[in-house]
Amino acid sequence: MQEFWALTSKGVEEVLATEIKQHGGEVVKLGLGMVRFTATTETAYRLCLWSRLATRIMRQIAAVAIDEQSDVYQVASAIDWSQYMKVNQSLALECVGKHPTIDNTQFGAMRVKDAICDQFRNKTGERPNVDRLEPDVRFQLRMERTHFYFAQDFSGPSLHQRGYRKEQGEAPLKEHLAAALLIRSGWQFNQPLLDPFCGSGTLLIEAALMARNLAPGLKRPHFAFEKLQDFDASLWHQLRADALAARRAIEPGVRFIGFDLDSRSLEKARQNANRAGLSDLIELKQGDATRLEAIEGLTPGVIVTNPPYGERLSDLPALIPVYAEFSLRLKQHFAGWRLAVITSNSDLLRALKLSKLKNYKFNNGPLECDFSLFDLTEKQVQVNSAAPAQFFAESDSFANRLKKNVKQLEKWAKRENISCYRLYDADIPEYNVAVDWYDGEVVIHEYAAPANVDEQIAQKRLFDIVNLTPKVLGIPADKMVLKVREKQKGKEQYQVLAKAGQYKVVSEYGAKFWVNLRDYLDTGLFLDHRVTRRAIQQQSKNKAVLNLFAYTGTASVHAALGGARNVTTVDMSNTYLDWAKRNFELNQLSGKQYQFVQDNVLDWLKGCKNQFDLIFVDPPTFSNSKRMEDTWDVQRDHVKLLNMLTTLVAPGGKVIFSNNKRRFKLDYDALQQAGWQIKDISAASLPEDFKRNVHIHVCFELTRAA
Repeated sequence: MQEFWALTSKGVEEVLATEIKQHGGEVVKLGLGMVRFTATTETAYRLCLWSRLATRIMRQIAAVAIDEQSDVYQVASAIDWSQYMKVNQSLALECVGKHPTIDNTQFGAMRVKDAICDQFRNKTGERPNVDRLEPDVRFQLRMERTHFYFAQDFSGPSLHQRGYRKEQGEAPLKEHLAAALLIRSGWQFNQPLLDPFCGSGTLLIEAALMARNLAPGLKRPHFAFEKLQDFDASLWHQLRADALAARRAIEPGVRFIGFDLDSRSLEKARQNANRAGLSDLIELKQGDATRLEAIEGLTPGVIVTNPPYGERLSDLPALIPVYAEFSLRLKQHFAGWRLAVITSNSDLLRALKLSKLKNYKFNNGPLECDFSLFDLTEKQVQVNSAAPAQFFAESDSFANRLKKNVKQLEKWAKRENISCYRLYDADIPEYNVAVDWYDGEVVIHEYAAPANVDEQIAQKRLFDIVNLTPKVLGIPADKMVLKVREKQKGKEQYQVLAKAGQYKVVSEYGAKFWVNLRDYLDTGLFLDHRVTRRAIQQQSKNKAVLNLFAYTGTASVHAALGGARNVTTVDMSNTYLDWAKRNFELNQLSGKQYQFVQDNVLDWLKGCKNQFDLIFVDPPTFSNSKRMEDTWDVQRDHVKLLNMLTTLVAPGGKVIFSNNKRRFKLDYDALQQAGWQIKDISAASLPEDFKRNVHIHVCFELTRAA
């Protein structure tokens, strides 16, 4: 009996341990993504050939007790490496774990490699070659707190690679994880299997392999143990012959059926099934899971599926209706079946409106996922799933408030000639979001929940919001965008969230603007400054206008449309200055009188010699951009900034200063000592749709005595 390590994905350890026992191994210990076991050479060969759940099998060479001062080179040198390889064989080394004397795993691998090569050189005068890609022998050092474990790769390249899947979809399950899901689902090889989101067909193919009792390693060209010194060729040939003879017939009535909307994914699935030799068993059809219907002649079986679940919060709006409609179809046409679903977003499971039978945790690559089982019993099927999924009584209050706001604001917006405005702004404290309308599309900003609010409750409420908003507004779910708005620092407000590149045109008071609802936290248009922008348009006739911290230049556009003599737009971001230029082009504004300056505003002001009749300043709350020598804090630095404008304001000129810092306090004393006359216009600058939130921004007019 020898000791081995079977590696796998997190969550698969228990079912892998059961599989090892079934093939004659004795389990020693379960770890994270690993099962240690003892076995004969025959059992180890058989596991390499038959394991559906392991990704790799390593044979332990030595386990050495260590302390914090242990030197890996000396420890490795004490092992007789000639037992495990020949000098004319190439080798590769891997290292995992931590030890105080090893800076990184590459250094650890190098030290073991040096120990092996030096030992061979001292004994034979020659040293083996290193081949990291295709070595004859691969060793691994696993460092734990009390031991160094030295192991030899026994199986070779990952066992999940069965040889049939050269084509895969956008979010494929690895083969060993698909097998684990099938086992955990409770599916038996004499039952029908259905996958309504089949992608490249991995679940169906793995199930068909299990039903036919085909060893998943039969198509592998070779295993690592075939190059080891103690390889028993006759035993191995007999095990392969036994595996070929173990093939069994599929029982009558057992079918493997997959649907997918994407014809390209289906074609990949067909090619994979053909390479696996299972194209005669697997039925693949183009179809929408939200339109799923009963399949004639099919007795109840198991539905195992990996539906889309997205990796970002913003994916939620479009996916909730998919899950809800899919669930409704199951209840209508698949009573008596079992449903097994893997998802990294447990909120989506609520859209199914089903009582969970069991739940398992798995890692699908880097994603932590829930694998949930539901029995579609008569009681479950009778639940009315036509109504919106709601979990809190106050969700009705949110829906009713949103309806009320829509009714009040639609007519107002039409009168004002604006196509984008705020519909809801945390009107009900428990539903802490902002809902903004952009001419047929909606952006929902989820504010960070207070620390005293349970995270799961906040997520359930968000689910209510996402589920109810498109229904109230009468828009498709894909016209809704969800974002998390937390306290922003520095350049975080400019962070790219996605790269959809979808821009649309919106309008206000005769001005048109490009907005991007998906790629950034902000859309390119600050809705709460709408009244201020209109005031700038009304006051700009024949004036020189300066727009500092200009963002996408929307205030500059209003100034130009108002007949400004010239407009200077200053911002540190090339991205937003280019956006500003496109906004000017959209409004058919061109000419040398419109200047765009990419610079740090404070640096640019030091060298500016021009004077302006109207200056708009809307700085960020905080910034620590790499392009700035110092950080910027609007509370700390606003006096310095405004006093830099004293020489830039023409006689009779005006500065409009605004910012969005909560609890901002203007330093009246310091500014009045510098000669500024100040008028607080915060209340007057609030648009109708923001009057529910009087603290959304502050705004002041500053003039200088003649």
